[in-house]
Amino acid sequence: MLNEKTVILDADGIRRALTRIAHEIIEKNKGVNNVALIGIRRRGVPLAERLAKKIAEIEGRYVPIGILDITLYRDDLTTITHQPVIHKTEIAFAVNNKVIVLVDDVLFTGRTIRAALDAIIDLGRPEAIQLAVLADRGHRELPIRADYVGKNVPTSKKEIVSVYLTELDKKDKVVIEVDTA
Repeated sequence: MLNEKTVILDADGIRRALTRIAHEIIEKNKGVNNVALIGIRRRGVPLAERLAKKIAEIEGRYVPIGILDITLYRDDLTTITHQPVIHKTEIAFAVNNKVIVLVDDVLFTGRTIRAALDAIIDLGRPEAIQLAVLADRGHRELPIRADYVGKNVPTSKKEIVSVYLTELDKKDKVVIEVDTA
């Protein structure tokens, strides 16, 4: 059983973090002419959509958004379920020669991002792949780091960082929960 411990970001905190990340993406890439966002299913998708809206507010133009399902690229697939649920990857643009900003909710071990990198490379050869996450909780197992971070959250391995988004959960907040089981 999980017990909520600490609210790390409330709705306003999430909004401010995404606004800052949008500005950082624009600044680092000197605009967004060659930039596309790809959200990792589940919570990376609404975050990518929110980032695209923020970028459009700032730059006056939308960037393409794609949805990436990494299920078949996971290195722990056989340990999580015998019947994986596979969703559709929806990327309606060529990734070749684009700057792809991969968007996810929480960066932890790096294994989800490694799987996403494999999936994107199977689609083509981007100019660059950058990573934007709402929360970075540390404990990396692979040499992966985010280019854009909403909040660095030091945690123990017993703690869980949970992201709740209005689009999926009817509320916006990031919390640290403790497994009490």
